[in-house]
Parts: sequence; structure tokens; C-alpha cells
Amino acid sequence: MSSKNLQLAQNPVRKERLGFRLDEQTKDLIERAAHLESRKLTDFCIAALTDAARRTIAEHETLMLSELDRKVFFDTLISPPQTSERLVHALAEHKRRIIS
Repeated sequence: MSSKNLQLAQNPVRKERLGFRLDEQTKDLIERAAHLESRKLTDFCIAALTDAARRTIAEHETLMLSELDRKVFFDTLISPPQTSERLVHALAEHKRRIIS
């Protein structure tokens, strides 16, 4: 990869804005942290917000099962229960609504 392409990959074009106000103590704290990492304030904030957003999404999209839950889940996959008449009717109704 050329140095120009590498630079573009590391510094994507920023077209969108996100603005908010904060108190002086919080701003000083963030500026101090950015300075300690020898980063520009904007770069530090973008990295911190991106990391927090990824963690939040992962927490909400990750399903944690207990050992019992895991066993029941896999046992059900291996030996699924018989389909009830109510489920058959519900699936037929669903197909009817989706297709029409």
C-alpha cells in the first residue's frame, strides 16, 4: 500500500459534525488526557467516543448464556420439539401477510 493510501486509510475524510457543550472541568480533563497521549483534542475525542460506542453496541448485541441455558439451547437444536398446531397456524398467517 502506498504511503498516500495508508495516510487516507488512517485519516478518513470527516464530513459530519457532532457538537455539544460541556463544563470547564470536563473540558480540562479531556484536554489533559489528550495531551498525555500526544494527540490532538479532536482525534482523542473521536477515538474515545468510537471505543465507547463499540463497547456499548457489543454489550447490547452479545447474548450471555448460563451453562444451563447453553445446554437447553443446544439440546433443542439437536432434538427440536414437535411443531404445535398454533405455531403452524401462526407461520401460515405470517406467510400470508408477508406475501400479500
